[in-house]
Amino acid sequence: MAKPEQQMQLVFIPSPGVGHLAAMVELADLLVRRRPTLSISVLIITTPSTAATVTRYTDSLPSTPRIDLVHLPNTDAPPAAGGDFAMIETQKPRVREAVSAVITRSRGGARLFGFVLDMFCTSMADVAGEFAVPSYIFFTSAASALGFVLHIQAAHDGEERFDVTEFRGTDLAVPSWASPVPRSAFPTNVTKKEWVQFLYRIARDIRGSRGILINTVREFESHAVEYLSSALKVYPVGPILNLKGGGDDAAGGAAAEAIEWLDRQPESTVVFLCFGSMGAFREEQVREIARGLEASGQRFLWSLRRPGQGGPRASPTTDYENVGEVLPEGFADRTAEVGRVIGWAPQTSILAHRAVGGFVSHCGWNSTLESVWFEVPVATWPMYAEQKLNAFLLVKELEIATEIRMSYSSESGEIVTADEIERGVKKLMEKDRSREARLKRFSDDIKKALTDGGSSSSSIAEFFEDVSNCGL
Repeated sequence: MAKPEQQMQLVFIPSPGVGHLAAMVELADLLVRRRPTLSISVLIITTPSTAATVTRYTDSLPSTPRIDLVHLPNTDAPPAAGGDFAMIETQKPRVREAVSAVITRSRGGARLFGFVLDMFCTSMADVAGEFAVPSYIFFTSAASALGFVLHIQAAHDGEERFDVTEFRGTDLAVPSWASPVPRSAFPTNVTKKEWVQFLYRIARDIRGSRGILINTVREFESHAVEYLSSALKVYPVGPILNLKGGGDDAAGGAAAEAIEWLDRQPESTVVFLCFGSMGAFREEQVREIARGLEASGQRFLWSLRRPGQGGPRASPTTDYENVGEVLPEGFADRTAEVGRVIGWAPQTSILAHRAVGGFVSHCGWNSTLESVWFEVPVATWPMYAEQKLNAFLLVKELEIATEIRMSYSSESGEIVTADEIERGVKKLMEKDRSREARLKRFSDDIKKALTDGGSSSSSIAEFFEDVSNCGL
């Protein structure tokens, strides 16, 4: 075992894009604050489509002692076959060079003890092996989602040769879930043959890692964490959240005006609608949302974004130059007393505001954890990736959310009607003491997790104990 005073160095490799990078940086900040002898180098991979947003994000970060952000040379657009996965493979020579440089200039003779890899960068374990150090995986989503992916991979590789893309049953028994998972809640990509092969590969790499850090809290996902811990070395280290509001000035005056408007609203009366950095709708759906909100009679703050080039989810969303062009005629005038439509939103600042009483969300995992932290009930509207699983977890297993939809696909041209939205928003804002009590209990759990003696603090200590046994 390394001596307590041993200077330790870890290399973090997030996948391209701000979301996964931000989560890695938050994790790095958490770990270096817990271990004064630890230094972390974050190797940043960018593509032409992500370079500008990544640079804005890293430029906004305060300088943090013992965390180095290392920008690798900008790569060309990812190859058509294999997408980001194939592009990650092309980065291995650059990562080797960067790690060699990290070792050469390491502070105070710090020794390299391991890699921490984003879930989409698991193939970089090969590079870690070349430096004779182990790899840990940082899984940024729910433990229950991890359990689902590991289960379908094990079933596929086992004797039954289960093919999830051919599954036609109504639901699937998954050991990491207390209830059978409906087929309608399966992650978007597991039904696509070209994608599921990548997920199988990721799952195999995760199983082959030394351990898995998960952005969750043991008490919040107790069933999934208990199951995963029975077979793998898992460290629930969440909630990994940026609650400081960094970057909240990105929308300038519009964001400030939204907060000022909230200041004038009664407590817990405003519905906040926000669908993440890739969450945008076609114009027909936008108009249905507007009609549903107006019919509900509820106060609202709506973050409405234009789809990126190529349509919803093709690329990050942008603000409308004139949002009125996609809203029903007269909508802004009719709802001026009760609502605001804005572009990009400072989500954590809004969820923390006393006036917000409900959150219509895409159920991204960070948004889910933030809503629980601030005790804001959610109406689910999942859009892509594993968000349908998260919605099922919130509504059916934990019973802390209501649904507008638990299954939705913008790619299919599906439309959620104004009537559905009206009913969902009204139900969200109804008083439900049982739901409130459960939400408060989970909120208390995740707030305690990273305090002294909390479950995530204990997991971090266990991680340090394990990684201390590694090193050159």
